[in-house]
Amino acid sequence: MPEESIEKVDFTTLEVKAISQPLVKHMYTADPSAHVFNGKIYIYPSHDIDAGIPFDDDGGHFGMEDYHVFSMESVNDLEAKDNGLALDVKDVKWAEKQMWAPDAAHKDGKYYLYFPAKRPDGIFQIGVAVSDSPVGPFVPEPVAIKGSYTIDPAVFEDEDGKYYMYFGGIWGGQLQKYRNNKFANENEEPSANEPALGPIMALLSDDMKEFAEEPKELKILDENGNELLAGDNDRRFFEASWMHKYNGKYYFSYSTGDTHFICYAIGDNPYGPFTYQGRILNPVIGWTSHHSICEVEGEWYLFYHDSSLSKGVTHLRSIKVVKINYREDGSIITLDPYNDYKVL
Repeated sequence: MPEESIEKVDFTTLEVKAISQPLVKHMYTADPSAHVFNGKIYIYPSHDIDAGIPFDDDGGHFGMEDYHVFSMESVNDLEAKDNGLALDVKDVKWAEKQMWAPDAAHKDGKYYLYFPAKRPDGIFQIGVAVSDSPVGPFVPEPVAIKGSYTIDPAVFEDEDGKYYMYFGGIWGGQLQKYRNNKFANENEEPSANEPALGPIMALLSDDMKEFAEEPKELKILDENGNELLAGDNDRRFFEASWMHKYNGKYYFSYSTGDTHFICYAIGDNPYGPFTYQGRILNPVIGWTSHHSICEVEGEWYLFYHDSSLSKGVTHLRSIKVVKINYREDGSIITLDPYNDYKVL
């Protein structure tokens, strides 16, 4: 939701109208990546803090410094359990600040936490930390993943045992500065009538700590098979990659950023191309929208955030969960985040 709409919200009644309630209330959490490991739900969110940094278009006011892992026995739990500090930026040798949206994966008894952070030179990279437990603590690798850049890593485990990372975000995420995996400060977003920048993806190595191939740009197409254009703000990729598989099809979902939708596109393999299908979630309170989709006991759930708990403060968010439903043709029914409140 645009900032100018926040003042029109009646926050005294918003909580009873919301389709879901905050899972964590003792701290601010965002960007929830949810997984079921060993029959239990684990959520890997950002930890929002009020860092006292002025607002800017590059997200400098999102000054997160560490991660906590949360767990739930059931999606019906009213609150998620805080399992304590899992990783702090001061323990990451290559990183200086801004521990943004993370994700996690499990392989052969080890748990891997993937996270973006800024180096001292102000450039985002993606790192990995390892633990014997899904809740950590996680021990970070001494250097960032070679060839990684930008933000929002999401790791997808396919049925054949291969793991793929999807990442990227424009504006503060710096994706617009890259072409063919090379950074140049003079690069900017394409013009409105040019193809939009797509997210980046790569197969992970067997040890889960490196890319097994050169990262590639993922293509999102319209109904006519053409790439979405940079000026198509209601549909083009902005940030918040996620991948899940449903009935043999690959669903790539993402945020449109400045238009505040969570959208999805469908493809036949992990590399795409993916054809745009529609919206999963309409705008929430607060500027950002970021999500994950997780299957729990045969049902599918959307984990997301909004800023209702902080009365609309964009960088102080709270994670939530709600069930999603598919039609017979595989399309997802769009969710309105507030039952009887019309999003402006």
